[in-house]
Amino acid sequence: MKTRKSAPIAVTLALALCANASVAAPPRAVPVTVGGDAVLDACGSLGRVHGLKADGDGFLAVRAGPGAAYATTDKLGENREVMMCGQRGEWVAVVYADSRLGRCGVSAPIAERQPYRGPCKSGWVHGRWIELMAG
Repeated sequence: MKTRKSAPIAVTLALALCANASVAAPPRAVPVTVGGDAVLDACGSLGRVHGLKADGDGFLAVRAGPGAAYATTDKLGENREVMMCGQRGEWVAVVYADSRLGRCGVSAPIAERQPYRGPCKSGWVHGRWIELMAG
């Protein structure tokens, strides 16, 4: 009698474990890299978030890597300025300050190519929503 009651529980548990196993974990983060030239700025272009749909969610998702499968790490609003540091397909690697007055350390040369480590935030955004302003 005990085995009959525990059998449905075991089946339910097995189904739950299978369902959880089929959910893929988000891909591993891809760091934004900067520099690589002893003369040019570490991130050579300035852009801004532009063209967000008025009836949309009102923000541009910053992701941990170049694609929609990566985790969202932040949200940027319309007209937010970003330094553009690279591109992979339609995705742009960006560095941006917490405030408009922040200095991120990418407007000067960094000879060796390296992952960006701050002091500002960084991530990947879809290029469709970035307007080139300079660079």
